[in-house]
Amino acid sequence: MIKKKKIVLRDTGAHEHSAGDGHDHGGSCCDSQKNAKSSRIKQYTPAIISFVLLMSGILLDFLNVGFFKDWLRIVWYVAAYIPVGFPVMKQGWESILKGDFFTEFFLMSIATVGAFAIGEFPEGVAVMLFYTVGELFQHSAVTKARGNIKALLDVRPKSATVLRDGNPVSVAPESVKIGERIQVRVGEKVPLDGKLVSQKASLNTAAISGESKPSTILHGDKVYAGSINLDGVVEIVTTKEFKDSSIARILDMVQNATARKSKTELFIRKFAKIYTPIVVFLAIGLTLFPYFFVQDYIFSEWLYRALIFLVISCPCALVISIPLGYFGGLGAASRNGILFKGASFLDTITKINTLAMDKTGTMTKGVFKIKDIVVYSEDGSTNAPLTEQDFMHYLMAIEAQSTHPIAKAILDYKNDGEGHKAQDVFEVAGKGLIGTVDRKSVLAGNEALMLVNGIVVPETARAVVESTVMVAIEGKFAGYVVIADELKEGAMEAVESIRKMGISKIVMLSGDKEAITQKVAGELHVDSAMGGLLPEDKLKEVERLKGVAGAKVAFIGDGINDAPVLAASDLGIAMGGLGSDVAIETADVIIQTDQPEKVVQAIAIGRSTRRIVWQNIGLAFGVKAIVLILGAGGVATMWEAVFADVGVALLAVLNAVRLQNMKWQ
Repeated sequence: MIKKKKIVLRDTGAHEHSAGDGHDHGGSCCDSQKNAKSSRIKQYTPAIISFVLLMSGILLDFLNVGFFKDWLRIVWYVAAYIPVGFPVMKQGWESILKGDFFTEFFLMSIATVGAFAIGEFPEGVAVMLFYTVGELFQHSAVTKARGNIKALLDVRPKSATVLRDGNPVSVAPESVKIGERIQVRVGEKVPLDGKLVSQKASLNTAAISGESKPSTILHGDKVYAGSINLDGVVEIVTTKEFKDSSIARILDMVQNATARKSKTELFIRKFAKIYTPIVVFLAIGLTLFPYFFVQDYIFSEWLYRALIFLVISCPCALVISIPLGYFGGLGAASRNGILFKGASFLDTITKINTLAMDKTGTMTKGVFKIKDIVVYSEDGSTNAPLTEQDFMHYLMAIEAQSTHPIAKAILDYKNDGEGHKAQDVFEVAGKGLIGTVDRKSVLAGNEALMLVNGIVVPETARAVVESTVMVAIEGKFAGYVVIADELKEGAMEAVESIRKMGISKIVMLSGDKEAITQKVAGELHVDSAMGGLLPEDKLKEVERLKGVAGAKVAFIGDGINDAPVLAASDLGIAMGGLGSDVAIETADVIIQTDQPEKVVQAIAIGRSTRRIVWQNIGLAFGVKAIVLILGAGGVATMWEAVFADVGVALLAVLNAVRLQNMKWQ
């Protein structure tokens, strides 16, 4: 389970994450920890009991203790067998009832029962214990980091403040009816879709659209649930019930997409369906066929060989070696700041040939900064009579009166000397600010503000696709400041390296403006890009990519709006450092450091792990084949079979350990 974060308000993609959200979770947290600890104890207890009884029995046999014989010895080993053997036999029986006879559970059951039938009690217990330990390794690898979609409940607004009889009343969003008026305070999420009643509002809509720039919404405009109010108390008239709201649609899409995603079937399941019937029929043949070819045929002798053959054929080493390889890969990835939520995703990442990515907060930093400052002279050229410092003095004096995130980015500019003081500053809704600085009239805002006041905007300024703050002083265009999101360090190199690794198609899908998306996509040299997408649009586009024959699609994202796509893609990769809790919970792979180049490293670790696993499979098959031949010829005994399994398992462990020492740049 991913830990909840403190309340953090970002302008792009990450949203309000509350440790408590006004509720007391202390008791439930302690209860869940106790339950988890109790569950782990129950999980490992059978193997521990079996191991203790087995080792005690082997020691008593070795010391040739007088009382440890006959029925007591049988009961002792049966007691050692039941904790690990009964669950496997139960699964085998349930599979048979479903018509699936030849599973690894069936093979393990008949092999170990056969061992007991010929008096090889310790070997029968040891074989089943090895199998159980292997399963525990696999279970631990898959569930160690696996959360659930519980975080989605934390994204949903907990309450709505409804104006009833003129008084604000806090109610559950589900109980609010269409047409009711609700209040949303600063920092709160909008609980339902509606229309703005207040004159204007500044909203972070990244949860819905993914657009990096906060939106200025005017009276009568649509407001979507999940948006965050950035400035002042606003009032909204609801137009939809909660079940039909934008945020509810996202929750529904995530759940449906998760249900549609099929996980990679474990190799051993596929292998057992072929291997088990072959082994069983070979054992039957080994028992009966010699009757026709061997003189002095003794049924019990060949039955004994057949049972030894079955014991030898148990895929214990194979079952252990596979999860051990994956476990090593999971550990190596974790130490490099990459969290795979299961062994199957280490396999999936090696098959990816199409990569779709979000922009804001994924390949860019998701924060506003001044990218460029352009100062014009009176005749429109860039031979500026104003220095950059003076120009910024005027602009900063005006913007100091605003709380807008873009104003904050401008005020981060390092300006020498004493700043100017602005007077008579007022805001033109949706356009910008007008005021007086050093007895000169100053306008600071968008192109619309300039045009309304008769200011001629140069074509070079109008051509800028990023967010710009244009400035006019004394009725003349003085220049502009480009405010833009920055590419993350290593983003360009990461895209280039991903392409070199054989990913044939790389696309960008963003909720940000089309022009900005295309510009960033051009800088990253991706194959194609689409901007202005809502979550359902991204989902449709990823489904289209998945529909291409042979396509295996991975998606990289970080925001709430990316959660449905992360769930629907063949492999969802989330930026975990600053990404939303929902994206983190929904994704299959978490990049804990938020670095794009870690995606390259994740692919490399997946490929190395797959290589190690197949080496272990080859080793297990090779040794198994040799011992099976020896067993059929009556050369190998039960202990040699068990020793062969243990030896292969140890070699597999040593091979898997190599993953811990590998370096991936």
